[in-house]
Amino acid sequence: MTEPTPSPDAVSPDVVSLEAAAPLQLLYADDALAVVNKPAGLMVHDSKLAGGESDFLADRLREQLGRPIFLVHRLDRATSGCLLLAFDRDSASQMGQVVMSRDVEKDYWAVCRGWPEERFVVDHPLDGGPGKPQKKPAVTRFTRLATCELALPSQGFESSRYALLCAQLETGRFRQIRRHLKHAFHHLIGDTSHGDGRHNRNFRMLGVHRMLLHARRLAFTHPRTGARIVAIAPVDAEFAKALALFDFEA
Repeated sequence: MTEPTPSPDAVSPDVVSLEAAAPLQLLYADDALAVVNKPAGLMVHDSKLAGGESDFLADRLREQLGRPIFLVHRLDRATSGCLLLAFDRDSASQMGQVVMSRDVEKDYWAVCRGWPEERFVVDHPLDGGPGKPQKKPAVTRFTRLATCELALPSQGFESSRYALLCAQLETGRFRQIRRHLKHAFHHLIGDTSHGDGRHNRNFRMLGVHRMLLHARRLAFTHPRTGARIVAIAPVDAEFAKALALFDFEA
């Protein structure tokens, strides 16, 4: 059951306001590249999906660092975690080639409904989002990290089961993890576009109001130095509240 909402990536206003007060956290930075820990609820840049928004990560970071920003990849507004950017066009182009060559490891943490298998792959073509109807191959690999069972009735059962997953992308399609979890009937918690409203409400009752998708780890070979760069993004308070439900040591 998909939960109706006027905003495709609704996030608790508290999530945005709490994060807005602090400077954006840099997880790695040098003269050419940086990895920033993107807060949930903050759009990366202006686009057709902005819907009247005026606050964007790219603008904040330009002001915070006092230099140009060139985005190398994107994250959904409701997703938090590692976001890669460059400080000049040449570095952005070089890093874009690295991303296209798939020499980038992206690990996401996600909380879903149900208990899926310990390891599973979703190989399901996806379109490119609004205005891009052509479907292209899309593959996501999932590993189950932990499970929990909460005393919350669901669909005739006396309790509800949830899993913490690590998702690894082999392709980078529009909302790929969210849509692949829906396809696998293990909907992402807090996703108001592709999730299950009943389970979203369960987590809101527990004080978790954000979409539970976090770009935890980003690893790549630096195009100029050849060094292997690994960035790990800590979770925010709301995601930590969800992790506390699992027997899992971050």
